[in-house]
Amino acid sequence: MQTHSNLLESDHRQKPPSTSLFSDKQMRDFIVNGYVTIKTDLPRSVHETIYRKTQEYSENEGNLGNNVLPRVPELQAVFDDPTVRGAFTSILGQNYVMHSHRHPHRNGPHSGGQGFHKDSYWGHQKVRHHRPRWAMAFYYPQDTPLEIGPSSVLSGTQYYSHRITEENDGEVSLSGEAGTVTLIHFDLWHRAMANQTDKTRYMMKFQFIRMDEPQEPEWNSEDPTWKTEDFDEYVNPAAQQHETTWRHVWNWMVGGSNGHTTQVDNGNLSTHIEALSDEDPIVRSEAADALGLLGESATDAIPMLSDALRDDYEPVCLNAAYALGAIGEPAVSALIEKLEDENGSARRMAAYGLAAVGAPAVSALCDALENDNDEVRHQATYALAQIGSAAEPAVPALMELTKDSKVEVRRYIPEAFGAIGAPAAPAVSKLIDMLAKDEDVQVRFESALALGQIGPASSDAIPVLKESLFDKNRYVRDNSIHALKRIGTPEAETTLLDYLITTRWCAITNNKSTH
Repeated sequence: MQTHSNLLESDHRQKPPSTSLFSDKQMRDFIVNGYVTIKTDLPRSVHETIYRKTQEYSENEGNLGNNVLPRVPELQAVFDDPTVRGAFTSILGQNYVMHSHRHPHRNGPHSGGQGFHKDSYWGHQKVRHHRPRWAMAFYYPQDTPLEIGPSSVLSGTQYYSHRITEENDGEVSLSGEAGTVTLIHFDLWHRAMANQTDKTRYMMKFQFIRMDEPQEPEWNSEDPTWKTEDFDEYVNPAAQQHETTWRHVWNWMVGGSNGHTTQVDNGNLSTHIEALSDEDPIVRSEAADALGLLGESATDAIPMLSDALRDDYEPVCLNAAYALGAIGEPAVSALIEKLEDENGSARRMAAYGLAAVGAPAVSALCDALENDNDEVRHQATYALAQIGSAAEPAVPALMELTKDSKVEVRRYIPEAFGAIGAPAAPAVSKLIDMLAKDEDVQVRFESALALGQIGPASSDAIPVLKESLFDKNRYVRDNSIHALKRIGTPEAETTLLDYLITTRWCAITNNKSTH
């Protein structure tokens, strides 16, 4: 049975002090590199207590897993620290929540470290999100110099599904003193380094979710326009330039409807188009990115960019997808056609491009929802989920697919409703049905999360959310908790309190002290 640990999350609705929010440069750094390191203002004694308890309890009980927070409640002070709250507010918005999956990573003495990887979604499958709707925190309760085996990242690789090099070029060690917290994009490639000492290193990994689509910058933004800068000083040389992608993410985070602007000057258009066929993949990647920066002025390049979605070098595909997104409405038909491509990567890249187009792609995506091809419907629902609030006109069409035979389609329908938010309230009855009856666990936990993202308009879901507090899957339970909290009516709050009384956790009970 899930404990009440998930109920004891901080309420982030009160905005942290402006001094703890990111600057424009910090936000650009996060978008480009995929991580930002900060340090709490807590006294060293807090971190020493966390380390001591974690070490003691782990030796006696094994890995504390998702229950590390109630077993070591001092950890909550780390995530209540204004600097940490300010960082997460800047990236995920004021109403972000802590996910119930958390893990104390132990790096034992003289370990060999890990290989680079991305975290899974607790064993479930999701198309990776380029927009930062999820983030993770890596926290050290002890001093972590290089020799004790800190975590490390391949900066700038959060946009890649595959490693583009087998070498560790551009690896950044996340070393730091006790109290160091690194926020990383959920999809950034990372690993634990080798521990060359006789000491045990702990790193606490916590995950966080954005609950609302951005309407305006939620950091200390002095200028909401993307600035073209010389990124060579701090961009991983093993990653490629993706300025069109970076600009798209930035514009989404400042509340823009689309991630691009139009640049009229297209004097180098033919040169860039020709470079798309170059033998050197880096030249092809740079050409695709340059075309994206031209916006709608690069319309003549649509056929070549569409072909580039099948390139065998992922940075080329990525830049081509966002270049087509930056061109906008003129590229929609070509992108829709690519949803039927036999190449799975090309289909996924087309969905990224359609999501980047935004509102002008919604009508064509609604038509694609009626396609007999399962993969077309799958990628179309994913793209609509990424578009978010601008996909509101798609709500009726999405409601027709809640019993689709393709489970991947059903998984992205609630995600789309959740990203649309309160305007998706007409779909609450469908979400109730999916949460109560769908056999797929992922459909159920996405449905519960969507009800929370829709908010108070989901109050009709309270009875089924009450039942879902005892779902066999812990993450269905967790998202049901968040939904009831966000609904916030007296009935929802009573349901939560009753659940707490039934499942409350005693953090000091153990096999040596049972009463």
